[in-house]
Amino acid sequence: MTILSSLPVAVHAQSKGIRLWNLTTATMTGFQLSPAGENKWGPNQTLNDKDKELDHDERLKLTGIEPGRYDAKVSYAGDRQCIVRGLDIKAEAVISVADKDLKECTK
Repeated sequence: MTILSSLPVAVHAQSKGIRLWNLTTATMTGFQLSPAGENKWGPNQTLNDKDKELDHDERLKLTGIEPGRYDAKVSYAGDRQCIVRGLDIKAEAVISVADKDLKECTK
């Protein structure tokens, strides 16, 4: 009985959570999420990375995010920002952002 009651805790401890995979050709200096269509941007997730940015082909665990539909604000060096609309984020999933996903870019 003790083994069964501790099993969910062990499985949860091994959880990888929701992860972002940077497939753009540049290093991200910012990645913020907002519920789709609301423009209420959350914290910069790249600050959770050891070097505070997300290189090409690097993955990052997102924190404080629940599954749902989101827009993302992606920032790069030199004040360039782009929007990715309608990301469908599922639990334990890897979401990827590539150059073709970037819209409404500034600079």
